[in-house]
Amino acid sequence: MIQFRLCNPTEIVFGAGQISTLSKLVAPGTRVLLLYGGGSIKRNGTYDKVMAALRDCDVTEFAGIEVNPVYETIMKAAAVVREKGVELILGVGGGSVVDAAKFLATVAPLDVDDAWDYLLAGGRVATVLPVGAILTLPATGSESNPVSVISNHGKRLKLPFAEERARPRFAILDPDTMASLDTRQLQNGVVDAFTHVVEQYLTLPVNAPVQYGFSEVLMRTLVEWGPRLVERNDAEARETVMWAANQALNGLIGAGVPQDWSTHMIGHAITALYDIDHARTLSMVMPSLLRFRNAAKEAMLQRYARNVWDITESDPRAAGEEAIRRTEDFFQRMGCPVRLSDVAPIKIDPAEIVEHLERADQKALGEGRDIGLADVRAILHMAA
Repeated sequence: MIQFRLCNPTEIVFGAGQISTLSKLVAPGTRVLLLYGGGSIKRNGTYDKVMAALRDCDVTEFAGIEVNPVYETIMKAAAVVREKGVELILGVGGGSVVDAAKFLATVAPLDVDDAWDYLLAGGRVATVLPVGAILTLPATGSESNPVSVISNHGKRLKLPFAEERARPRFAILDPDTMASLDTRQLQNGVVDAFTHVVEQYLTLPVNAPVQYGFSEVLMRTLVEWGPRLVERNDAEARETVMWAANQALNGLIGAGVPQDWSTHMIGHAITALYDIDHARTLSMVMPSLLRFRNAAKEAMLQRYARNVWDITESDPRAAGEEAIRRTEDFFQRMGCPVRLSDVAPIKIDPAEIVEHLERADQKALGEGRDIGLADVRAILHMAA
């Protein structure tokens, strides 16, 4: 195993009806910024439950966080945070809202001209506001990790930012909040969570039987319960997928193992340029990327084939290819594209994706930092 440090202080409150515990997690009189998206929390009853639990707090609302949270919007929220003297950022929604909450908690105390450039340059962050999360769409694991993925419309970039102090102090995971989600949201959530596991698992083999075993359980769980969630959206499927998505990216399965994330960086570029759902950018890139890297990932692909898909083929290359084919089939069963052409009439230009990666200084991707821009271009042509 690679040496690692692991500390996840987020308090998880899991289960139906647990939003009411918010009153015990936030002290009376706290100045809270309630951050949310397009208003679905008002339609499904979540907003009323949150406001009832915060009745003894001073609550300011900020709505309109985008599906892919936008830097310019977050900076408007930062002005509100400073004006109101907010003491806690509470993100209520899916991963995008929670990402925005964490980024907001980081940039609101900064007194700089351009927080984006300041953070990218490694500027010192002296103060980070506390963050809480109430999750309504499981997918990203953002509710208990330190990463925010933010789009900057002015620069046409989508980049990840990590700030450990912005990791939510608490996260309420109530599976009942998923009952009103539409099919596309459920599909996206399952596929996003699955790719998170793959990016930490299908890399270079090390001595990590615990991490690999847990990863395999998570992938098998999502393959089994993901379709049931989409087809039936019953209580058992909701709670199973919600917990699996959290465990997929809370730091545990990635501790001590090499990590890839090349599919995500390419997917971020596609979203930034073409505004396609994040999970769907991943499903349209990952199969071709794995085929391109079949030889480099041969050992773990064979294990993946055997332990996730029950493939008994003895030839490593053939086993890997069959595992990739079944992964692709799973994405299709989840209603997600597996080729760039699957999102027609949108026409994705590989040259634009490569140019985005170059501007983002993401020129060496993968667990070995050996996927260059020419390789990305080749992968995208395979995925056409």
